[in-house]
Amino acid sequence: MRLPTSAHTARPWRIHEIARDFDTEDVWQFRTPGAGPDDFPAFLAALQAEKASESSGISGVLFKIRWKLGEIFGWDDESAGTGTRVGSLRDRLPADLRDTPTPDDSDSPLTSLYALDNEYAAEIANGTMHGVMHLGWVPDDTGYHLQMAVLVKPNGRLGRLYMALIKPFRYLIVYPAMTRNWERTWQTLAAARR
Repeated sequence: MRLPTSAHTARPWRIHEIARDFDTEDVWQFRTPGAGPDDFPAFLAALQAEKASESSGISGVLFKIRWKLGEIFGWDDESAGTGTRVGSLRDRLPADLRDTPTPDDSDSPLTSLYALDNEYAAEIANGTMHGVMHLGWVPDDTGYHLQMAVLVKPNGRLGRLYMALIKPFRYLIVYPAMTRNWERTWQTLAAARR
């Protein structure tokens, strides 16, 4: 379920001190009924283990098209990534975050920045933008839910145009597919722990 930007910006996340020059592009909530305050690390590990299922269906086809376009137009060349076109946000991390163990991201286009008991952040940079996926564990009336925020710094006019063009695909295809997969991952994890 899509949330207003304030659902992310009003919370005291550590990412605010690191990515203050990024725009909050999207905020999304995932249902995790019965979740407790200590369940975030296990759920994050389960999401990492289930990455393969996100590359199927229409959403998977869109990602394959995106990676092919990136190859053709050079958006994903090494020269467009972190450490070359833009500095990595790892360079902005305070020492206590820099030293946190992070999930293995070797098979992901995102690079983990930090992982805490209630918060995780990873970055990606290419010719169109520098982005952050932020996951947070948020208390609610039924326990806790997962909240994702996508923070973006577009790369000039091309980046702003790119973000505007992919917005309908994110809202109509990518996020709904992600919601189904991630909520199913939570249900599987919760059932296994009973």
